[in-house]
Amino acid sequence: MDTVLKLIMTFKSKGDKTVNLTVDDPKDSLTESEIIDAMNLIIEKNIFSPDNVDLKEVVKAKVVQTDTTEFDLKL
Repeated sequence: MDTVLKLIMTFKSKGDKTVNLTVDDPKDSLTESEIIDAMNLIIEKNIFSPDNVDLKEVVKAKVVQTDTTEFDLKL
């Protein structure tokens, strides 16, 4: 079984659209304040502009853990 962690950061764009940015394998020691600082920096420096629309607001962030089990289905 493979376990994968992802940090999902959710923003609102100037077009009032919800935009998710995902970071694979965030460090275990990542703190809430580091996430907030990073998200604010993304907005402040206009680092990402999906579909040429600027991000304007931090909405939420979460770390998601998924477990994947693959089966070898030789018939």
